[in-house]
Amino acid sequence: MSIATVLFLSLVESGKIIHMAATVVRDIMTKHIVMIDHDQTALEAAKIMTEKGISSLFVVRNNDPIGIVTERDFIKKICARGIPVAQVKMADIMSNILTTAEPETPIEVAVQRMVNHKIRRLPIMENGKLVGIITVTDLAKHLRTTLLLEGALSESNNFDNMIATMDRDKY
Repeated sequence: MSIATVLFLSLVESGKIIHMAATVVRDIMTKHIVMIDHDQTALEAAKIMTEKGISSLFVVRNNDPIGIVTERDFIKKICARGIPVAQVKMADIMSNILTTAEPETPIEVAVQRMVNHKIRRLPIMENGKLVGIITVTDLAKHLRTTLLLEGALSESNNFDNMIATMDRDKY
């Protein structure tokens, strides 16, 4: 199922197409999440992130999420300090999970939480279980789809270039 299908459902009713905008986190979240155990090394994490083409991993202890590690954590907490990656454990460099949202949380509320906590990734929890993540890239794609459907983007190439850059940078 494509992102466009997930974000907007086209319904044909009385001969006209009605578009229903995504309104809750479930509609735009990334459901495939990758985890790493808290006692694994940064080297192991780097290999997983490279192999999967992702920019963050959830850190777990006994399958419970306790933090998140990002490319930024690698740069600030390992590279900038000249620490060998094979000696660093995930628990030592992870960032604590500051806030979460549930799948039925309105997108606007999720965005406000991200702004308030100055985070780029928001874990999505349901019944105490990690079920997804929303990233700034997910939000940019949602905004793009919304703007396109509203007819606000007459020249989409510039926005496509921005999205491609964001995908490449994996905020």
